[in-house]
Amino acid sequence: MIDTTVIRQRFEAVAPFLDERGRRLVAASEAVAAGHGGIAAVAAATGIARATIGRGIAELSLRENRLNEDVQCPNHGRKPTIGVGGDTRQTYRIRRAGGGRKLTEEKYPKILPALERMLEDEVAGDPMTEQKWIRSSTTRLSERLTDEGYHVSPDTIARLLKSIGFSLKANQRKQGRSGCCPERDEQFKYIASQKQEFITAGLPIISIDTKKKELIGDFKNKGKTWRRQAEEVNEHDFPGAAKCQAVPFGIYDTVRNQGYVYVGLSNNTPQFAVQSIARWWADEGRCKYPSANALLILADSGGSNGCRARAWKLSLQEKLCDECALTVTVCHYPTGCSKWNPVEHRLFSFVSKNWEGKPLRTLEIMLGYIRGTRTVTGLSVKAFLDENFYSRGRRVASDDIDGLKMRVHNVCPKWNYTLHPRKTGSKGWR
Repeated sequence: MIDTTVIRQRFEAVAPFLDERGRRLVAASEAVAAGHGGIAAVAAATGIARATIGRGIAELSLRENRLNEDVQCPNHGRKPTIGVGGDTRQTYRIRRAGGGRKLTEEKYPKILPALERMLEDEVAGDPMTEQKWIRSSTTRLSERLTDEGYHVSPDTIARLLKSIGFSLKANQRKQGRSGCCPERDEQFKYIASQKQEFITAGLPIISIDTKKKELIGDFKNKGKTWRRQAEEVNEHDFPGAAKCQAVPFGIYDTVRNQGYVYVGLSNNTPQFAVQSIARWWADEGRCKYPSANALLILADSGGSNGCRARAWKLSLQEKLCDECALTVTVCHYPTGCSKWNPVEHRLFSFVSKNWEGKPLRTLEIMLGYIRGTRTVTGLSVKAFLDENFYSRGRRVASDDIDGLKMRVHNVCPKWNYTLHPRKTGSKGWR
């Protein structure tokens, strides 16, 4: 009876120093030495498949036959390989030339661009970090790519995602939210279709939001910087000790990859948001899009530019539609999905990264950090100061809403609507 314990001990002693071919040949040598039943015994002792041991035995037999041929007919037309110390010996591959399947990237050279294009409207990110994630599972992405002619498995999708910077992460509890929006996926698809329509027509698309308020003064800013000594800041972040409180409102041009930040000093109101957009259009938008008569705005569902804010819609009508003669289409991201708003992970995240660990002691320093934000993909950012005062609690009467020249869309009407320019004295339009 063959002692598998001894075989296992001998194999485990040398296995860490062997490659794939070496382990196969050592196992085959043990099987040959064991005699009848050697393949089964070695397979049980080492865990190597019987078929693999059989291939190893065949390789040993082939090697022995070649050595016998060399004894009878030296070199036999083969050129020897110069080894260490001038020895001549024949070298062999671990695997046959061309063995194994081709990588998916070689089989489908266009699969990475196709995957990135598919993820364009699926990516979300944290504006305070560079972390990004996607909504669809690898199985779903595999199905969608298969529909486009790329036959790949979910495991391959996971490997491709890792190659472009994604990784699998578990849920991390940050804040409690109850309920789920049943129209979320439908709204995401509609936003993607609206973006494509405006891009095809050569019309501007902007993503907007208000960044976290910043205290200006000697206050701690998260992050670290390289320096000999740490900068000293106040022990507590009391708002009363601040020189002022800055309210950065961001506008991200998704077509041109350009950002604009308007820093207010009063309140985050719909009037401040619309005034920032109107200022952007007057200074930048109409120059870069001279023939445009329509604008697509991507916004969150809440805040100063929320879908239920009456003052937001009235200000858009008065400042953008009527005064600038623009047709404005607004698409809001569903509740709880603000991280998918491009301004978050394509503008605010890089601004936060640029000033992390550096106290915002003055407004000039803050504006300088914003203007100094750059990325390898070509993002450039401009910053402006808005010293106007915007009061809270503007009341909008029902008659003012009835006077809007607004058309709600058939798809998710609470999140999608278009405002048209109206003539003076108009009583409204639906």
